[in-house]
Amino acid sequence: MKEPGGAAASAAVEASEAAFETTARRVILGHERSLRLDCGIGLRDFPLAYQTYGRLNAERSNAILVCHALTGDQYAASLHPRTGKSGWWDIMIGPGKPLDTERYFIVCSNVLGGCMGSAGPSEIDPATGELWSLSFPVITIADMVRAQAMLLDHLGIDQLFAVIGGSMGGMQVLEWASLFPERVFAAIPVATAAHHSAQNIAFHEVGRQAIMADPDWMGGEYWRHGRRPHRGLAVARMAAHITYLSEGKLHQKFGRRLQDRTVVTYGFDADFQVESYLRHQGISFVERFDANAYLYITRAMDYFDMAARHGGVLANAFRDTPVRFCVLSFTSDWLYPTAQSRRIVHALNAVAANVSFAEIVSDAGHDAFLVDEPEFHRVLRGFLTGAAQHRGLPMGGRK
Repeated sequence: MKEPGGAAASAAVEASEAAFETTARRVILGHERSLRLDCGIGLRDFPLAYQTYGRLNAERSNAILVCHALTGDQYAASLHPRTGKSGWWDIMIGPGKPLDTERYFIVCSNVLGGCMGSAGPSEIDPATGELWSLSFPVITIADMVRAQAMLLDHLGIDQLFAVIGGSMGGMQVLEWASLFPERVFAAIPVATAAHHSAQNIAFHEVGRQAIMADPDWMGGEYWRHGRRPHRGLAVARMAAHITYLSEGKLHQKFGRRLQDRTVVTYGFDADFQVESYLRHQGISFVERFDANAYLYITRAMDYFDMAARHGGVLANAFRDTPVRFCVLSFTSDWLYPTAQSRRIVHALNAVAANVSFAEIVSDAGHDAFLVDEPEFHRVLRGFLTGAAQHRGLPMGGRK
């Protein structure tokens, strides 16, 4: 099947990558030792797709791991090969940007369970030669992080200068600091939480049920019949997207304005601009995402609860940590409100961890970490600069 974008998208990707050094690869991990998943299954010889930006310095001390959110992927700062659109964090990564590729070596991998080249339900099961589909083992956020650690072993990176991510990416950051504290100098969890709340789980269940109710889902075996549950996946995306924006931002962008008409139709077409916007979000999403992957990744987020593994005490997850933390939240984020970030900060304070915290004033809602928020960028630059000085990282980056 021809990928959306075609030759024009390929040319755009090449032009983007010419702006600063990027590398896209897919590596097979788990040759010598399997990845032991939390569900008890060992995963061997599995692929992990990743992208890098900038260059690793001679000391291998300038690497930053960027962890993506639920619907992200490894194309953080280069045009997406399927859609031809800019990377989801293009505003953040590149020369002179907060994650400066003249100074840092940026690594971003497609998470385990994803659908852009990493092992997941839409990849081939080597034991059967067919797609894994729902026979792929259920994974956790910690499993994603253990796979990333194997990728860093492959790249010869013993310690990260920093690990950063928002939303589900922030969950990965917390797991990195807990599971591999000796491998992380600085951790920056953004707009996230230490566990998924009942409300978060409820929204995800609505999305999963929308997918599974689509007749084209066919028990997860849609690929056997040349079908895809586009309608269910689009509805799942629409429901989730509402949670990413604040009420204020929705009112500012759309209000009750009508779409391409002056009066209501007294029907069920998209009368309102907000309806048209959500339908567009759903339709464009199905071009690049797999329905089964959506089920797996949302379930991994729902299972996320760091305190549960540590006797119900979140602070125990970070006891004696050497990691420097910068926890960031946004005032209008109701999906992962500031109170959840403060809970992380309080746990870190309880074990005398080195932690900074900032609540950024923004009306953009949960998606604030993805857009141009000058105060967010300023705080992040300041923290990274201070951490680099303490780390002894050469200010020029490359060596």
